Amino acid sequence: MAFGWCIRRSASSLASVCGRVARAQAVSVVGNRSFLAPKPSSFLLRPFVSRGFLFSTATDQLKSDQTLLQVIDSEINDAFEADLVEETRASDDFPFRIEDKPGHRAVTLSREYHGEQIKVEVSMPGLDMCDTEDDENEGRDVKQSETSIPLLVTVTKKSGLSLEFSCTAFSDEIVIDGLSVNNPDNSSSEGQLAYDGPDFQELDENMRKSFYKFLETRGIKASVTDYMYEYMTKKDSREYLRWLNNLKNFIQE
Repeated sequence: MAFGWCIRRSASSLASVCGRVARAQAVSVVGNRSFLAPKPSSFLLRPFVSRGFLFSTATDQLKSDQTLLQVIDSEINDAFEADLVEETRASDDFPFRIEDKPGHRAVTLSREYHGEQIKVEVSMPGLDMCDTEDDENEGRDVKQSETSIPLLVTVTKKSGLSLEFSCTAFSDEIVIDGLSVNNPDNSSSEGQLAYDGPDFQELDENMRKSFYKFLETRGIKASVTDYMYEYMTKKDSREYLRWLNNLKNFIQE
């Protein structure tokens, strides 16, 4: 009887263990269903772009580029015709050497004068607004535009000490806008804090006249600036034509 009781207890324990194993397997199967479920294709998630849309975009770009090239070609023809105008040669007494680098918007004039090094940086022509007489009808000042070229004149002594003049050359006169003394011994930080002197127009009239004579004896005079105005006008046309050709090459690539 005791032996039968042991057999029944063992059978009951075995059934209990088998039940727990079966439940664990069922939970495992349910948990793995999400892993085994098929994933949505990444292709289905991509935005749809039709071939017709891509072709239309490429066609529009081609048309716009062709239109732009036609406009550029027309401008090149006009600029080329303007560039055919014969350039005036400098007179024999023109005292400066001209350094003109293609692609730059300024040229440099240089010469030596009694041991001094004279350098003039000449920029492209521009328009300046100048005052004229009062308008008879309105009773107010009238502004008119006048072409001019900016000049930066540097006169350097053997010691390295230099005078720098900021000037504007008009058709009938040269105007000194500013004057500064540059000492090569000053560091860059000291140079920024250095006293540049008073406004040129505030100087004594005799001193201002003397500085104009100072520049004239070194070659900064009307005959030189008149020629440089024509030269820079011609250079402006050449640089514009160069720029147009570079632009055309970019569009064609």
